[in-house]
Amino acid sequence: MFGCCVAGRLLQTNLQQIDETHALFELPHASVINHVCVFLLGTVAIRLSNEKPSAVFRLRGTFTSTPASDHTQNAFTTTAVHNSDAEVTAVLGISIETIEQVQIQMSTLNSALVKSAPNLTKDPSLLASRIINHLFNYVSSFVDASGTMTPNVMVPMSIITKWYESFSNKIKAGGIGFLERSE
Repeated sequence: MFGCCVAGRLLQTNLQQIDETHALFELPHASVINHVCVFLLGTVAIRLSNEKPSAVFRLRGTFTSTPASDHTQNAFTTTAVHNSDAEVTAVLGISIETIEQVQIQMSTLNSALVKSAPNLTKDPSLLASRIINHLFNYVSSFVDASGTMTPNVMVPMSIITKWYESFSNKIKAGGIGFLERSE
């Protein structure tokens, strides 16, 4: 019924059916997963909403080694299953629900996220820290031919100018929301 594709891995079709409306995929080596995509295989007819026919979910930085405690958490929160080799297997759950149920859950989730998100406009030191971190990550992406950045390398002003233009465009396009997400 569903397929799962983890970036850089083969397509998974080994869905474990729990009941008529619930299923799961096990995703080994979960600590290194950055993106995952779940989609219909077309083997079973399901009525879907056209509001969001597909999506790719970014997981990097969302791993937690404690199990999910309630149904309000994101369906893509990873739950640890420890293997003998100290690797972690995530369990990705799928629930087929009516659009009304999904809308209620999304509004609950969105309100919870708004409450927990840091308010950068009220904390200038946090805002400055996020901006500096963004600049550092951008400048760090310019490495020498060996693939490493030496600690005392001089950064050309043109790189800082490119960062500033890119940073300004992101703020003009969507505000400071991208800084509120910790990565």
